[in-house]
Amino acid sequence: MRENPYLSAVSQLRTLAPNRWDIVAIPLIFGVVFALVIGIRQMAAPVAVLQSTAITLDPWSLPEYALRTVLRMLAALAASLVFTFLYGTLAGKSRRLAIVLIPLLDVLQSVPVLGYLSFTVTFFLGLFPNSVAGAECAAIFAIFTSQAWNMTFSFYQSLVTVPHDLDEAARAFRFSIWQRFWRLEVPFAMPGLVWNMMMSMSGGWFFVVASEAITVGDEHITLPGIGAYVALAIEHKDLTAVGWAILAMIVVIVLYDQLMFRPLVAWADKFRFENVAGQLAPESWLLDLLQRTRFVHAATAPVGRAMSFLLRLPNAQFRVPIGVLARLAPSSRLVDIVWYALIALGAMWTLREVAAYVSATLSWSDLLTALRLGTYTMIRVAVLIAIATAIWVPIGVAIGLRPRLAEKVQPLAQFLAAFPANLLFPVAVVVIVHYGLNPSIWLAPLMILGTQWYILFNVIAGASTFPTDFTEAANSFRITGLLWWRKVMLPGIFPFYVTGAITASGGAWNASIVAEVVSWGDTKLTAPGLGAYIAQMTEAADFPRIVLGIAVMSMFVILFNRLLWRPLYAYAARRLRLD
Repeated sequence: MRENPYLSAVSQLRTLAPNRWDIVAIPLIFGVVFALVIGIRQMAAPVAVLQSTAITLDPWSLPEYALRTVLRMLAALAASLVFTFLYGTLAGKSRRLAIVLIPLLDVLQSVPVLGYLSFTVTFFLGLFPNSVAGAECAAIFAIFTSQAWNMTFSFYQSLVTVPHDLDEAARAFRFSIWQRFWRLEVPFAMPGLVWNMMMSMSGGWFFVVASEAITVGDEHITLPGIGAYVALAIEHKDLTAVGWAILAMIVVIVLYDQLMFRPLVAWADKFRFENVAGQLAPESWLLDLLQRTRFVHAATAPVGRAMSFLLRLPNAQFRVPIGVLARLAPSSRLVDIVWYALIALGAMWTLREVAAYVSATLSWSDLLTALRLGTYTMIRVAVLIAIATAIWVPIGVAIGLRPRLAEKVQPLAQFLAAFPANLLFPVAVVVIVHYGLNPSIWLAPLMILGTQWYILFNVIAGASTFPTDFTEAANSFRITGLLWWRKVMLPGIFPFYVTGAITASGGAWNASIVAEVVSWGDTKLTAPGLGAYIAQMTEAADFPRIVLGIAVMSMFVILFNRLLWRPLYAYAARRLRLD
């Protein structure tokens, strides 16, 4: 019997008709798109708008400021994700490139944001003359430098610890490089990457004040945002305004937790590597809502089909006979020798150029001063990382093994991680001055306030992806106490912990520039260290000493990571895979 075209058309229209879930989802989607359009239009405004519109402490301005700040952070997060896939893949796939890229990443995550701003503000303002876009790009880049590194380390750690049986399965199915990346490596990395994205978004708040209220020499740029609002409140000693800023942050964090990260955590749970399904899975009301929609689901179906088609695209498979590989082996060793020689020459050339630039105006005493101050900062970083490890590893494991508890703790953890330590600086100044405490000791905890969460979030990610069959086997054999930690849990979370510790260490070096020099009104306290040195030289626009401080900090970071974190990373990749 021939199908009635009219009834067929009616049936298709009925499948596209919005249901009750669409009534909630569609306004929500349009609201997000509308906010993005407003933010983009404001970024394209003339630079004269910044000069004519002063930042106000009126709390009714906070919704607009919060929108501007969140859009900058989301733009930086998107750039960080692209950077993570490109940079992490190059480092994880090429042994030769990893020799250069990983130490460079160590340096990049540790050099203070203010050190970047010293050289990038002028560049972006020149790139977009007479436009707010230049200042906005400078702020986004500053936030990017506080978000990208831990995401890249997490992705790199996942690439080098892919279980052997999954690797063999991909080879058996003859996955192309493109298919392997999107069907094996990205899904395997996704749970840890999502938690690091949350940490990046939260950690970006720590530098919002520095990125929205920029001062480099005689250049003063203030962008509308919560960071600029907080900077003005601290300058005026307005505790009420600080309270309004904290309230605005709470609202914003809850919103992007519910609208973005909670759905991502629930979605990424399906990529857990285990043979036994977990008893409890993370949930998200928004993800459930979108899955139940009719019109939105049908409207986005073409995008899904396009993505599936891209994932199925094969690429050329190059097979080299074993005999050819054997003949190329000496050539490969020769390539290694040439590559290492080029790296050594490049490093020596860089050192020579830096030394020539610095020695033109500075002396050996300046170098000794920078080394002495760098030692002070290194001691603070090492002690603080040890304390943070002892506190947050047990807590992170307890949260990660309990999905329901993780759901409840997640917004609180994001808020604590996002809470700018800058807001606690006035309290620290008042307490230290009142009790006559030593700033060299009591300003140190401010360095770890914003970076300790890297350890917590990565340990939670490791514990939440720990295979359920492993924990059940440990329970069956009645493995408890210290033996459970030594033989079961610590080996399982160790790669994640190392990633968190490396980024926390780098973040602490980064935070030293704002934590070793704090102020409240006219009262300023300084703790001797390399961060304070760079901050003072940046304020004075003394570029030779800024370069010297950054070079010495890079040297300390590379040595510290080469002697401690890199061997631990290699051990985790070699011995502690979930195979």
